[in-house]
Amino acid sequence: MITTDSALLTDLYQLTMLQTYHVERMHETAVFELFIRRLPPERNFLIAAGLEQALDYLENLHFTAKELDWLADCGRFGPDFVAALAAFRFTGTVHALPEGTVFFANEPMLRITAPLSQAQLVESRLINLIHFQTLIASKAARCVLAAPDKLLVDFGMRRAHGAEAALLAARAAWLAGFAGTATVLAGMKFGIPLFGTMAHSLIQAHDREEDAFERFAIAQPGNVVLLLDTYDTEAAAHKLVKLAPRLREYGIAIKGVRIDSGDLAEHARQVRRILDAGDLPQVTLFGSGDLDEHRLRELLADGAPFDGFGIGTRLDASTDAPTLELVYKLQEYAGRPRRKRSEGKATWPGRKQVYRQMTADGAFAGDCLGLEDQPQPGAPLLTKVMERGRRLHPSESLAVIRDRAQAQLAALPVDLRANAPALPYSVDIAPELRELAARLDRESH
Repeated sequence: MITTDSALLTDLYQLTMLQTYHVERMHETAVFELFIRRLPPERNFLIAAGLEQALDYLENLHFTAKELDWLADCGRFGPDFVAALAAFRFTGTVHALPEGTVFFANEPMLRITAPLSQAQLVESRLINLIHFQTLIASKAARCVLAAPDKLLVDFGMRRAHGAEAALLAARAAWLAGFAGTATVLAGMKFGIPLFGTMAHSLIQAHDREEDAFERFAIAQPGNVVLLLDTYDTEAAAHKLVKLAPRLREYGIAIKGVRIDSGDLAEHARQVRRILDAGDLPQVTLFGSGDLDEHRLRELLADGAPFDGFGIGTRLDASTDAPTLELVYKLQEYAGRPRRKRSEGKATWPGRKQVYRQMTADGAFAGDCLGLEDQPQPGAPLLTKVMERGRRLHPSESLAVIRDRAQAQLAALPVDLRANAPALPYSVDIAPELRELAARLDRESH
């Protein structure tokens, strides 16, 4: 069984650096910040997600006896260092953007303040956890903006990159505004509403399509959503019209139909006409099949009368922008600000805060990245969520996070909500921060 809660779920260089810090007795306080260097070309904004799992990781981080034995036997680490790891715990402070917050390039999502070894070790897993959910939540938000009045369901488990990814994608999509997921375990673990229909195999396993419809309806009387496109989509719709009176005699109503292939817009129009003419106006139309925010906009612009959509592969793999340039960089050590000056990868030094100004009607007006001890106009976005290695508050419910995300999306400038590239949102760099960076650049290393 693969475990995801092991302290060894990290990059080797974290441990080799920790051994160096141990030998050199470098245990003073370090400040690291996690941020996006640049937005992908397909993204005008991002939504912060994954903080809950990150805090779980930090609170429970430790090395087991089995892991320590393996480290001792692998030949890479000294016995004194391995022995010291037995007492390893995260005792630091965490500031973070609340989940569901819209943010932009260079704005810290997370700040870790802890003894150097603690702050260093957690880098790889924090990026791993926060990168994925932020990626998916941001993609899901684009779908919500493309089809704001439609029922959207995460259908992507089978194409997600592993079990953890499938569960966390369902969580990220729901907090960004999806109505639910088809991933059953996400319903149990997170309380996310579940949605599902049937596969083509159920139809094929019966000799007659109408028999498959009837038997499924009897087996699932409270959730009769039938798949129409196994053979002939419009012919299947006519069969439903004939079947509906018999199902009503059993006290069963057809709730909806799903169309998964072909010209979805045209099939939806034809099926809607057939159902309405057959006295089934209450039956909803649900579309699926290689959908994303771009296809949603196309279908709705084409007048496709769908009531909802299942979004699978292109959501859970974020196929148009499968990675974010999310990094975790040292900004202060032993009380001194630090600045990386690598070409194309320079960082803004020191402990920073994001200040957001709003217009009179509640829209984002612009952000400013400044030093924490040099406040700028606007509301500070980073909040303290952990101290001495323990949460300061109970975990937020997903419903609270979801409401925050919806409010944030509503406050976005109109041009940033589109699925086309827009002029970048204004994120100013405070003069004091520029001055600090310039001073560090003048100093010899």
